[in-house]
Amino acid sequence: MKSKNHLLLLTIIWLDLMTSGCSIGIQDVSTQPSDLTNKTPLVVFAAGSLIIPFAELEQAFEARYPDIDVLAEYHGSIQVMRHVTELHEDIDVVATADASLIPLLMYASSVPESGQPFADWYIRFASNRLALAYTPESRDADEITEENWPDILADPQVKLGLSDPRFDASGYRTLMAFSLMENTQERYNFFGPVFDEQFTFPVTIFRDDDLTTITVPEILETRPDAHIVLRGGSIMLIALLESGDIDYAFEYESVIQQHSLEMLPLPDTVHMGETAYESVYNAVQVNLDFQRFATVKPQFRGERIGYGITIPANAPHAEEAALFVAFLLSPEARTIMEANHHSLFEFPLADGYTAMPESLQALCIPSELP
Repeated sequence: MKSKNHLLLLTIIWLDLMTSGCSIGIQDVSTQPSDLTNKTPLVVFAAGSLIIPFAELEQAFEARYPDIDVLAEYHGSIQVMRHVTELHEDIDVVATADASLIPLLMYASSVPESGQPFADWYIRFASNRLALAYTPESRDADEITEENWPDILADPQVKLGLSDPRFDASGYRTLMAFSLMENTQERYNFFGPVFDEQFTFPVTIFRDDDLTTITVPEILETRPDAHIVLRGGSIMLIALLESGDIDYAFEYESVIQQHSLEMLPLPDTVHMGETAYESVYNAVQVNLDFQRFATVKPQFRGERIGYGITIPANAPHAEEAALFVAFLLSPEARTIMEANHHSLFEFPLADGYTAMPESLQALCIPSELP
């Protein structure tokens, strides 16, 4: 079983990486090589917002299956996909904060050796809500409200942390939140004051009658005098909040609660966490002008937040990976996730139900059902 200092070690790694603006993974390094003898290494790549609950999940899973050693690595959700589809690393389980990335990037890309898609099924297992994280020392912390936060964040003296939308789902959802807030209040002057003149190549917004399109350039770097601080993943912004280097950052509610930060909830029409407002969220789209993806042009339509998990077609340890996914959907894992403020769906939805391992079919319902 992992040391109780496991999460502390991860936090130290975060601090060591804070000065980097690129997407950097956070790896589970608590297992020494001597511990791996006669154990099956199970490589799990997951979204950064799952670090804390998955660390506990890992311990419980290894207690049940002592012959398996979970090697977990955490990135922004898009970067998780790239490690499979572009970098062709041997990965057993993929868990992302945006389930739509799996069909977009894994269904559409093929394993070089076999020509089959990297995935043809996934399970949507949980949701979340976007919220604004801050501390009591944040600028205007005593004045910010659910209604005036766009005006507060437009102040050039307020430092706003942004996870890179080219790598992280939280990043492009942050951009969406400003557009959704404009639609909610019918005031179309929130996005520009916060993001204009902050980057060497602009992030642009185009409003049509039915759809607002935000375009992120391939090169995204902040200007020297910018009030936006860019990092590769939203989890990397936590230490900057705690140190006072930034005042605010959009994070998932589960992450904010796990780190005991101040939280400003967003309206139902903005936080992207309710099925009833799906059509409202659909009114915004983010396009990535990003040539790193060889086969697709990433476009993300606003929708209810959904976490997805799958086993790549070329996973070296597919049977053990299925055990991990099944454990995630078990009552024991549900208790762990809920204790960390991240609830699972009562009925996980499976896309590509007939293609998934039979051992997992009984734990899900097909998303194709009406």
